Amino acid sequence: MSKTEIDALTTEFFGAFDNRGGKAADVARIRRLVLPGGVIVKTGPEFTVYTVDEFIEPRRQLLTDGRLVEFAEWETSERTEIAGDIASRFSGYRKSGTLDGRRFEGGGTKTIQFVRTSQGWRITAVAWYDQP
Repeated sequence: MSKTEIDALTTEFFGAFDNRGGKAADVARIRRLVLPGGVIVKTGPEFTVYTVDEFIEPRRQLLTDGRLVEFAEWETSERTEIAGDIASRFSGYRKSGTLDGRRFEGGGTKTIQFVRTSQGWRITAVAWYDQP
């Protein structure tokens, strides 16, 4: 059951950014998916470490102000290891959308760390690398 729950949690995390078809992205749900004090890290030339709130707000704005539309990202591959109440997942992913009127596609790798709590599995950390 743990793997099924982690699969669902991961799908929900990726889905939080989806604003295709005019629907509103629900990035606020990340507060429910990630433990308070969780860490989100963007690697690459703009290396940044975010708290949950620091991560959510600029994405909420970008996905609701009309600059980024028809956006989605989705997992294309995964490798998950579970040891008792901890788990680690490496995910290949793709993304596409229209930013400032320009269509784009891309992808990369995310690593997500999970713990099982009394309320079920939650994310403790996310790091991602976008392929150039």
